[in-house]
Amino acid sequence: MLSERMLSTVVRACSNQYLKLTPTDDAKVASPKPGQRYMLYMHVPFCERLCPYCSFNRFPFKEERAKPYFANMRKEMMMLKDLGYDFESVYIGGGTPTIMIDELCETIDMARENFSIKEVSSETNPNHLIPSYLEKLKGRVDRLSVGVQSFDDGLLKQMDRYEKYGCGQEIMERIQEASPYFVSMNADMIFNFPAQTEDILINDIERVIESGASQTTFYPLMASPSVQRSLARTVGKVDYKREQRFYEIICELLIGGDKPLFENGSAWTFNRLGTGAAGEDAMIDEYVVDYEEYPAIGSGGITYLGENMYVNTFSVSQYNEKIESGRMSIMGKTHFSKHDRMRYRFMMQLFGLRLDKKQFKEDFGCSIEAGLPAEMAFMTAAGAFATNNDEEITLTPKGRYLMVVMMRQFFIGVNNLRDQARAALPGEEKELLFGC
Repeated sequence: MLSERMLSTVVRACSNQYLKLTPTDDAKVASPKPGQRYMLYMHVPFCERLCPYCSFNRFPFKEERAKPYFANMRKEMMMLKDLGYDFESVYIGGGTPTIMIDELCETIDMARENFSIKEVSSETNPNHLIPSYLEKLKGRVDRLSVGVQSFDDGLLKQMDRYEKYGCGQEIMERIQEASPYFVSMNADMIFNFPAQTEDILINDIERVIESGASQTTFYPLMASPSVQRSLARTVGKVDYKREQRFYEIICELLIGGDKPLFENGSAWTFNRLGTGAAGEDAMIDEYVVDYEEYPAIGSGGITYLGENMYVNTFSVSQYNEKIESGRMSIMGKTHFSKHDRMRYRFMMQLFGLRLDKKQFKEDFGCSIEAGLPAEMAFMTAAGAFATNNDEEITLTPKGRYLMVVMMRQFFIGVNNLRDQARAALPGEEKELLFGC
């Protein structure tokens, strides 16, 4: 699709321009703005197995490495409280946050005791969907997101996940057992793997429906250039020409027809109707939709506050040293101009399916047409807008796909930012990750 290729090219160029990491000596992030709603992101970088397609900060798990890390992450959380932050929501990503379940529970309990937490979301892997873990997470975590990626045994073997996490049938049964423990149970899926066929994708969607998961997120495969090389060696070269057709299949089976089973929560999140996961207050995977500004703690965390995006050190050893010296873990930042921030708002709100035009004008001092004329002209010409009046912009099905494209390219740009931070790793940690 011509509009997809054009959009990919433009977003890639823009991301490369403003997602450039500058070293910084900042000891702490900026203080909170009065009246601003904030979410707290926590990053747990440890995994039992490193997946070849993942660009997030992650390290092979060892208890002696992870235990002091959790303790320091709790210290960093309290640094934010000392700055005056309060949080309504916590999102714990990884890595594998449930890698040390008792440490995770202690961290969640501390957050709930010290902040006005209304909801907690956490990621996990299928092998942690066991009764002893689920009982501890019940009441602590409202939304659990399990990294499935695919239920196809061939793809799981290709991703080096089959041996560790089990076959597709086992994973589906574990989700069925775990769902009642949480307000929302999300099955994290990936589409457009090189070896994935339409039949494999359809089977994945049918397994999601059968699993009883109250929510599912279908991400397009996206990776920075460094991970693309790893992908090429393990699962093959990514073909973006199939992406739109795959996305259309997902939408047809989940939200199509006279009696759809799901509704859109965002352009790539689908909430099951008739469950607590659906409706206006539904929790979705991309917290950036509901919380435009958020501080992040933990090695590899990325903070967005005001005009700056901060990146925490990707080194676990340097992370521990920084926190123990009384500093936060920031190692670099990138500055967003007003135009960058308008683009960011445009992208995030439309990815969340609705842009508030009045709020945009109030925050930026100009209409969206005046602030982003090229973006508005392109999306209008592409047939992306279902509604465009004085109040709001909403999306057509084609518009939702274009937002998937835009977010895919933006996150590839963020992955490039991660690669810049990863390049600063000490030699021993580089060897641990890359064997060189």
